[in-house]
Amino acid sequence: MQKSIRKVWYKRMWVYIGGGILLALAIYLIVQGIRCGIAVKDGEKRLATYNAVTADLSYGDMTYIDTIPDDVTDDAKVILSMHGIFGGYDQGYDTCKDFSNDYRILAPSRFGYLGSDVMGGGTPSEQAAAYVELLDSLGIDKVYPLATSAGGTAAIRFTLDYPERTEGLILYCSAMPYVEKPEKYMEYAGPPAFLCNDYTMFLISPLFDPIMGMEPSTIYSMLPCGDRKNGVVLDASVTNPDMARNFDSYPIESLQVPTLILHAKDDKMANYLDTEKAVPRFPNCTFISFESGGHLMAGHDEEIKKAVADFMK
Repeated sequence: MQKSIRKVWYKRMWVYIGGGILLALAIYLIVQGIRCGIAVKDGEKRLATYNAVTADLSYGDMTYIDTIPDDVTDDAKVILSMHGIFGGYDQGYDTCKDFSNDYRILAPSRFGYLGSDVMGGGTPSEQAAAYVELLDSLGIDKVYPLATSAGGTAAIRFTLDYPERTEGLILYCSAMPYVEKPEKYMEYAGPPAFLCNDYTMFLISPLFDPIMGMEPSTIYSMLPCGDRKNGVVLDASVTNPDMARNFDSYPIESLQVPTLILHAKDDKMANYLDTEKAVPRFPNCTFISFESGGHLMAGHDEEIKKAVADFMK
């Protein structure tokens, strides 16, 4: 009899425990949903402060930021910022804002990101062609492409296709070309589409540090994620695999302009060793590495600013 009563008690206890866990999880998810909603609205307000404008190009819209320092002449050097995955004109500008007092900063949203359409298949070659059309519309002759992460492929493609429009190439913890043609490569190199929404990304943001080496607070610069989804999927399926898929179309040794490459050794997103191997392929290249800082090269703002200023001189 006592054993029977004990069994019933144990069953009820586990029901209560399971119910308590489910209730706690439900409350957590609801609270996170509320927090996410507030963060998305804050993100939309933040985007409005950038005063981005949209160009109506032959392929479609391209939204961008264009800042010119008051004391800089019309022939000021121009940085064309090419942002990484989950970016947009905001990320592109923020990467270069330390240079905004000295140079003209042009920061467009790449294909599929924050107000920019996709031309054709969205290839890096088409992205480069769209950039040239934007430059023509603004009367800009030459630029310094400055790329971070996934933006590196488009920047390298631009420099190869339009050397006459390029003064120098700058790569921050960027995608890098292979040393030799790979036998196998990832056909889809990026987060799956189902993750590319505000709530899911907000939920998994505590994992940013162990997985990507980024602070969980990075999520606030990525919101709203939904407005960047098309770009993320395009990068994962087209942009990121392009230097492997079309290896022979990236004759890096033929680059006609100088290159500055900066990379952190503890970068979890763009492998440092791959960059170190690729550097000798770039003629006239300056390579600067940091022991720490991760994918965002955190803590090296002054060193980076000096390196870029010296390079552009």
